Amino acid sequence: MPPPDPEDGGLALPDYLDRIRHKGLRDLVVSADQAAALIKDGMVLGMSGFTRAGEAKAVPLALAERAKREPLKVTLMTGASLGNDLDKTLAEAHVLSRRIPFQSDPALRRAINAGEVMFIDQHLSETVEQLRTRQIPGVDLAIIEAVAITEEGGIIPTTSVGNSASFALLAPKVIVEINTSQPLALEGMHDIFIPTYRPARMPVPVVSPQSRIGLPYIPIPPERIAAIVISQKHDSASNILEPDEDTRAIAGHLTEFFKHEVAQGRLTNQLAPLQAGIGTIANAVLHGLIDSPFHDLTMYSEVLQDSTFDLFDSGKMVFASGSSLTLSPAKGASVMPRLAEYKSRLMLRPQEISNHPEVVRRLGIIAINTALEFDIYGNVNSTHVMGTQMMNGIGGSGDFARNAFMSIFVTKSMAKGGRISSVVPMVSHVDHTEHDVDILVTEQGLADLRGLAPRERARVIIENTVAPEWRDLLRDYSARATERGGHTPHLLEEALSWHDQLRRTGTMKPE
Repeated sequence: MPPPDPEDGGLALPDYLDRIRHKGLRDLVVSADQAAALIKDGMVLGMSGFTRAGEAKAVPLALAERAKREPLKVTLMTGASLGNDLDKTLAEAHVLSRRIPFQSDPALRRAINAGEVMFIDQHLSETVEQLRTRQIPGVDLAIIEAVAITEEGGIIPTTSVGNSASFALLAPKVIVEINTSQPLALEGMHDIFIPTYRPARMPVPVVSPQSRIGLPYIPIPPERIAAIVISQKHDSASNILEPDEDTRAIAGHLTEFFKHEVAQGRLTNQLAPLQAGIGTIANAVLHGLIDSPFHDLTMYSEVLQDSTFDLFDSGKMVFASGSSLTLSPAKGASVMPRLAEYKSRLMLRPQEISNHPEVVRRLGIIAINTALEFDIYGNVNSTHVMGTQMMNGIGGSGDFARNAFMSIFVTKSMAKGGRISSVVPMVSHVDHTEHDVDILVTEQGLADLRGLAPRERARVIIENTVAPEWRDLLRDYSARATERGGHTPHLLEEALSWHDQLRRTGTMKPE
């Protein structure tokens, strides 16, 4: 089969020849349209991609174009969200019948909330566990972005691992997208390890963020590779914003808290391995550690963001393990050409290992994740607006929150110009129960909930994290609920009245 025409976005053969080192596979190079023709109606697709990094790019777009001529539906599993507007394109082409386990695209979100796409919101460590044990339908075809293919046919991933390894190992057929825009310096950065099967599963032997336990490529039989597509499309940049006054205040509260923990002998100035969720607030919190007394920091997380490299460059961080690299335009332009300089301090793993409860518990992770809202007893909603409208998904926050040495959730105390309080009497949806939450932080302050009973937690949360204009309202609610009684006092007729007020009037503030 001839190589793609350069005018159609492909490259002449000599330009990618060195990246397909298994010579017997070079004849499998086809166009994206030809590869997409392998996808049949009703298939379950397992595709690379984790938080806008390392997703297959050419074949999904060809599939969406095909759907305009020949309607078909597929189930799409990935690692997490996709870049390059792929979820948007596939949703608008009406290709998706089912989407697993995380997304962040507004167009797909609308289709999910309208009931047009069935979305299964999963802990990110669990998807391939359910695949391996056949609790959910198996993958018919895997589509994996690679920087190269080894002499033995092993797939070297690009800027994310996510669920790619298990998809490729479990699928009967694999399409590989060789992306020549991805630097070859990525080779050797990956650590591909698949847990053994139950009931005689051996421990996952990660004993520090630096532990290398697997292979630098995905080992699959080369005969399972059905097609190779050449791509040049770059990853989408992250859309995180610069730290603002509120996020700097949140970072400041956490820094002071960590100093106190060091003074009490519960932490050292190296802290403990850090995990931070994706997004502006979590990134800003980590960025705030640059001007702190802490040093020789390590990270065992999912997404390595701008702050990871800021901490490297400041000399504060010595090693970071994750499942993807997701950078802003400016940071990507700075880091990617110099990736070889960071390589010895970076590792990318399958998300079931980066998020593995056993490893999180063993390493004693400090987990910092973002809440949409939390209530006066410490229950956290991180997924549903007004209890019903899906935002993105739980992602990996649950994997870390339940098992971390210290489980921290951060958010601004108000949203929508002050019309919404992020601290409410009762959350409209629970992703993380009070049992999994240790610390809550807003720009107003920090609530340390460890060792506190529900009534004590309510006092600490209200006095330390709530915006002043909402504090008296929550004091009043808590006092009247406590007078009625109960271990976790509530006024059931009023518990969700703030959300109902918002639904009716556009603000939680009482009329």
